[in-house]
Amino acid sequence: MRKKIITAVVPVRKNSERVTSKNTRNFADTTLLDLKLNVLKEVNGIDNIIVNTDCEISLKIAKKHNVDTHRRIDYYASSAVTNDAHWRHLAEVTDTDIFILAQTTSPLIRKSSFERSIKDYFEGFNSVNSVSLEKKFLWKDNKPLNYQIDNTPKSQDLPEIFSLNFGITIIDKKIMYETGNVVGDRPKFIVLDNKESVDIDDMLDFEFAEHLYKKLGMNWLKKD
Repeated sequence: MRKKIITAVVPVRKNSERVTSKNTRNFADTTLLDLKLNVLKEVNGIDNIIVNTDCEISLKIAKKHNVDTHRRIDYYASSAVTNDAHWRHLAEVTDTDIFILAQTTSPLIRKSSFERSIKDYFEGFNSVNSVSLEKKFLWKDNKPLNYQIDNTPKSQDLPEIFSLNFGITIIDKKIMYETGNVVGDRPKFIVLDNKESVDIDDMLDFEFAEHLYKKLGMNWLKKD
């Protein structure tokens, strides 16, 4: 049986609405893109790494790391593209069997977590997705979602609700293309701790993640 090819794709847009040049600006002693590539290159089980981008600086960084690139057309780099169209397009232009979506905006994902997720994928699942545990009092339309208003529990006793954080996404490429989604019908959810689940959405997130990275360091990210 032919070995299935596993490709990690790092999607990078030139324009960032909340943090200017987010992926290529200084992040401690590196950049978010350099950091992600440095970790991915150490991960056992990944066959190929591709930077999918419309950014010239990102293309140069990819070349420095000797990884493949795909130049994204303007439409798929715009904020008008929905997630399902974005994911389907990434699958369409990537020659692989198994797709790993590796976001630079999750800079503290460890090498060991990627390797554990790849191992989990081959235990009968068709996607592995990282999640965060949400022990919060959730409301919608003036009503609580996860507890009874007349019996308010302690936060640790709230039901376990998880949110996708997109730090690690592994999925069969065919499923990703056909469904326009990154969660299969047989998913395995991996709970990340507070450090690895840090996600950069705005400048405050960027500065917080940078502070943590300075404290933890590259050795922590690459440690088995």
